[in-house]
Amino acid sequence: MTAPTDQSTVASLMLEIVHHPDYVAPPPSRGSFAFDKYYLVMEAVREILPDHRMHRPRPMDRQWLEAVHDPDYVDEVLNAAVPADKERRIGFPVSEKIASRVQYTSGGTWLAAQLAREHGYAANSAGGSHHALADTGAGYCVFNDLAVTANRLSAEGDARRILIVDLDVHQGDGTASLLAGREDIFTLSVHSARNFPVRKARSSLDIALEDGTADEEYLGIVDRTLDKVLSDFAPDMLLYQAGVDPHADDRLGRLALSDNGLEQRDRMVIRKAHDRDIPVASALGGGYGQDHKAVAMRHARSIMAMADEARRG
Repeated sequence: MTAPTDQSTVASLMLEIVHHPDYVAPPPSRGSFAFDKYYLVMEAVREILPDHRMHRPRPMDRQWLEAVHDPDYVDEVLNAAVPADKERRIGFPVSEKIASRVQYTSGGTWLAAQLAREHGYAANSAGGSHHALADTGAGYCVFNDLAVTANRLSAEGDARRILIVDLDVHQGDGTASLLAGREDIFTLSVHSARNFPVRKARSSLDIALEDGTADEEYLGIVDRTLDKVLSDFAPDMLLYQAGVDPHADDRLGRLALSDNGLEQRDRMVIRKAHDRDIPVASALGGGYGQDHKAVAMRHARSIMAMADEARRG
């Protein structure tokens, strides 16, 4: 396996990263979601990856949101008029600031995909909202930026066959549901079997892992699965939900990856894609803990590892 990235490597990296100040919304009046993570991730990126180019996204056009989500639900979000039962499923109230934020995070994943087509790899410093469904949000997710981006890439002819690799600890149920039946988009989810959501959707391929699955077993499964999917489906674009919540110390995770295990996972995704000349755009995904700075650093090191592997390729 590749040795962990050291500080001497960092100086030679160039990272294309998408970020917008509106990714950091004011704390909601209810709910436990930590929006400050997105500010802290960029602070960590600036600390360990000073040689980066930051790109500001435009908000995702309403037509592309409505191409995936129910127009009535899109209207509820954009007018900050989401019913209470849907806000409970999301986990926080949808204010005007959050309505603005989720348009930018969806635009951010799409922009990261455009940058990846040019540079090979690019990261969105937010996104990965894989629980959002057609007519409601869920699990801290309002709009599904992965599904919106994949659909737009296909509709505009930027990619013919798109693979969404979701390695968050939670199943990408929203992404699976929104893209079910699409022959041009393949959804792969490797997740904790007993974690949220209780009712799983059906991805193109689901790999459900037992509690406590650690580095060696996890990496072997991802290795074999990626080889088969990349060979059989032959994508020309890869969207990567790079949640760091499979980490052993994650507050909402049930798996047991180490720091090194997460790094090897992320390098593996980039290496296997780039060996086949497939551009990769990553979205941040989940990561939870009482120490917000530690979680943010976990995300930043994930992005750093992917950028380094892309440079090597």
